[in-house]
Amino acid sequence: MTFFRSPDVLERRNSADAVKKAMLVKFRAAAQDPALEQLRFSRIAINEARAGRMATREAEKQMREAELTAQTARDAELDAQAQREAEQAEALAVTQKAEAATALAAEQKAERDVRYAARKAAKKVRRRGY
Repeated sequence: MTFFRSPDVLERRNSADAVKKAMLVKFRAAAQDPALEQLRFSRIAINEARAGRMATREAEKQMREAELTAQTARDAELDAQAQREAEQAEALAVTQKAEAATALAAEQKAERDVRYAARKAAKKVRRRGY
């Protein structure tokens, strides 16, 4: 009958070292593969192109934001100008209305004075009899 024989510490350490060395050799061989080097260069080129496109998009975005800000400022100025013109027109209308009311009041007063003078004259005629 065979018994399970467990490896001692020295055997386990030696086998672990051997596996590590084998992995290191495999990694170094893969790192020096020309196809992987070419792939790495192509990835670097792709990343640089991506960064360039992102910079271009960011610049365009900033230009659009600047144009939008300028347009907003122009719109605000036009709105303010329209508001000022509306206020001036309203003030002019109020002034004309006040002048018309003053002229109407003066005309009504003149008519009233004429009627009053006519009544006074008629009263004098009635009293004197001529």
